[in-house]
Amino acid sequence: MPIIVNLDVMMAKRKMSLNELSEKVDLTLSNLSILKTGKAKAVRFSTLEAICKALDCQPADILEYKKE
Repeated sequence: MPIIVNLDVMMAKRKMSLNELSEKVDLTLSNLSILKTGKAKAVRFSTLEAICKALDCQPADILEYKKE
């Protein structure tokens, strides 16, 4: 898939655990893990907004497009 999810990179830069982010964005650990591993087929804008707010970043810091 040409969309790369860099959520783990941003979490590491902010020194935030998956548990902590899960609590801040009110998302289950399993759903957040699916997104983090790049296995998600879609993401709601409200979820993306909450993640960006919690990590103090932009959507482009989390999602990246690469040509195949």
